[in-house]
Amino acid sequence: MPRHARLLVPELPHHIVQRAHNRQSCFFVEADYRAYLDWLREYSELYEGRLHSYVLMTNHVHLLVSFADVRLISDMMKRVAQKYAQSLNTRLERTGAWWSGRFWSCPVPDDTYLLACQRYIELNPVRAGLVDTPAAYRWSSYGGNAGLRPDDMLSPHPTYLGLHDEAESRYEAYRNLFALPCVSDEASAIRKATARNCLLGTIK
Repeated sequence: MPRHARLLVPELPHHIVQRAHNRQSCFFVEADYRAYLDWLREYSELYEGRLHSYVLMTNHVHLLVSFADVRLISDMMKRVAQKYAQSLNTRLERTGAWWSGRFWSCPVPDDTYLLACQRYIELNPVRAGLVDTPAAYRWSSYGGNAGLRPDDMLSPHPTYLGLHDEAESRYEAYRNLFALPCVSDEASAIRKATARNCLLGTIK
């Protein structure tokens, strides 16, 4: 049965989720996280992608990216997945696939859902019970977006920059977003749209 064409909307950021095969772990030691981020940096730059938010969990990754040519999202994800799997197999002296088929994705309307999607991504470690606060998790973009540590992988989206003209006030405004109560309907909408490859905000 042929695959359905992936919904890609020019000019919009896209939320991407890629899971390990059978939900097994795919990150084991610090070097694994760093290797994935190195490949992500290399191929996002090669394909002119702009990374707004990310988190590497133990068995999956979330990214929020923008591309001038959205058709290149699949090229970037394919190269990153292949390179990381090869690297991991070499280190562990094994063979076989690490990723569970195609990545999931959904376009994100930047004016209404972009900051909500960034918040959803960077709160993943908290929801999973790995840490008490997003600032305590090393392998996410929260530190960079919240002004807690440099992260030159990030390319701020105009919606994020619109939080405030001054950087320090922008960081404070961003941190304040994470002090708000979690909205279960919002998280559910993001999960459903990503799993179904629909424009975020168009399904209930």
